Amino acid sequence: MKCILISVKIDKEKQMVILEEEYEDISLDDLKNELPERQPRYPTTKYVFYKYIHADGRVSYPLCFIFSSPVGCKPEQQMMYAGSKNRLVQAAELTKVFETRNADDLTEEWLKEKLSFFR
Repeated sequence: MKCILISVKIDKEKQMVILEEEYEDISLDDLKNELPERQPRYPTTKYVFYKYIHADGRVSYPLCFIFSSPVGCKPEQQMMYAGSKNRLVQAAELTKVFETRNADDLTEEWLKEKLSFFR
C-alpha cells in the first residue's frame, strides 16, 4: 500500500503546528521507520495508490489523520499534542481520525480495520 503523506509537528517555541515532512510515495512500513520513537506526530495520509474497497463494493481513497503518541513521550509533549489535536482536525475538516501509541501498529490490516467503521 503506497500513499502520499504529510507529517506535521508542534514547534514548541513558536507554539504552532508546522510541516515537518512530505512524502510522495511511502508505504506504512516506511512510515513506521520515519516516526520518532519518543515524540508525538500528526502524520496525515492520502491513499491515492491504494483502493479501499468497502464491504458493499464501493471504492474510496480515504484521507486519514493519525495521531502518533508513543509510549515514553514526555508528558508535556503529550499534553501539547493532545490539546491541539481537536483544533487541527476541525480546521482541516478531517473525519477519519485514528490514534496509535505504538508505531508497529501501523499496518495495512490495522488501517483497514479502522476504516471498516466508515461504511
